[in-house]
Amino acid sequence: MASPSFDLTPTLPVQPRQWQSQLIQLLKTRLSAPTPAGHDVLVHAGPGAGKTLGALLGVLRLRHERKLQHVVVFCHRTAIAGQWIKAAERLGLRLESWSPNRPTAPAAGPQGLLLSYQAAALQQDALSAWLEPWSSSAWIAIADEVHHLGVDPDNPEAAAWGTAFSTVTRPAALRLGLSGTPFRADQLAFCAARRICVRHGQGISERIVPDLCVEPRQLIAAGDVRPLEFRFQDGWVEHSSSPGDPSERSCLSSEERESWRARNLRRAIRISDGNSIALRVLLGARQQLERVRQQHPGAGGLFIARDIAHARRISQLLAEQGEQALLVHSLDPEAQAHLQAFQQGTGDWLVSIDMCSEGFDAPRLRVVAYLSTVVTRSRFVQAITRAVRLDGSRCEAEPIPRHPSTVFAPADPLLMSYARSWSVSEPYLVRSPETQMAAIPAGSSSSWSDSPPKAAVADGAEGLITVRGPALPAFLSNVQRQRSA
Repeated sequence: MASPSFDLTPTLPVQPRQWQSQLIQLLKTRLSAPTPAGHDVLVHAGPGAGKTLGALLGVLRLRHERKLQHVVVFCHRTAIAGQWIKAAERLGLRLESWSPNRPTAPAAGPQGLLLSYQAAALQQDALSAWLEPWSSSAWIAIADEVHHLGVDPDNPEAAAWGTAFSTVTRPAALRLGLSGTPFRADQLAFCAARRICVRHGQGISERIVPDLCVEPRQLIAAGDVRPLEFRFQDGWVEHSSSPGDPSERSCLSSEERESWRARNLRRAIRISDGNSIALRVLLGARQQLERVRQQHPGAGGLFIARDIAHARRISQLLAEQGEQALLVHSLDPEAQAHLQAFQQGTGDWLVSIDMCSEGFDAPRLRVVAYLSTVVTRSRFVQAITRAVRLDGSRCEAEPIPRHPSTVFAPADPLLMSYARSWSVSEPYLVRSPETQMAAIPAGSSSSWSDSPPKAAVADGAEGLITVRGPALPAFLSNVQRQRSA
């Protein structure tokens, strides 16, 4: 009997993108001819690429060819399960949430299961027993935002999610890891990821290598997502040891001493007097949203705050200006309802601390203001790329490249460096035993040795550093030359 045609068009209600077709072929190849590392596949695709749909198209095709029968999807957050269920329904697949008390036996159960990493870790034995009848048939495990599954051989308990996933999915025929930001602040390796040895400096390091990489700049060029423009609010911060002592001024964008840079940013995000950097960021974001709404009615914005008190202050200021702000944080029982309301068009702004990153999908989001002291690359990129998603109803109304979304933030050197490379894929080096101690940033070893830490007493919001396009040029040296001129 002849094998089914690989042409997906007649059997699918959607046309796969080019990279999704490549993923399907990759899954077929890896299933029939695994690499020495096993049946693991890692996909790095930027936000808005269609990772969920691409993975499910692969499952559908492999089921159609009778190479796979079941799928188990693991998510880092239960709130993301809804988008998997909806995407599966669109393709005619039935996914159901798993619990250890399910009455249906796996052999006669659904085509796929959904559960969180936390549930798998807490109910590892029960889940393994529940999946045992599937061991006689081929099934695939999908890890959404797989970089959450850290692997630490020296401390397995600290990486409980990764340990549980590795154990439970050992019988799977395929393990597919999906990630939009495949790196971790602790530089640990993670599950379903192939590692190679590379020369790094004077030694040898391990690098995570995706099997398929789809960069944001490729998606921008294809019109699949929006480009981003960055507007960094610069300013000066004055420091003094005690009242009456002479103060020292530090420029936010050009400070190289790490301790001073961090202190400058803490001062810059404070909502204080009318000339503060944070208020300039807020004002610029509000004005930009008003401009965007002339072309995109219903567009909304997002503020990323430092903590709950900070978020409440931002929400209060927006309300005083007649804006409707929805405050969301992990301690608020109404947070999920607020997120859904915003997605459906309610409110002008979301104000959040930690709930609007991975998995949050709101194509109406066009302006992001980042006022947080968390300056890891992963957190910043996850926050700003909430604004790249494109509503399908606007595809015909906008040219390619699409109308950009805008990011506002204080001109912190680290944030600007992340912005410069957000649209390209950077290598992820795994932490080696020799580098487990955090390195001291260059130029900061003697910053505070001669005197006690100084307190920031004032700031002055100055120029706005504006950068356009999907990838930033090396502009910092030009800014410094302009200041000295």
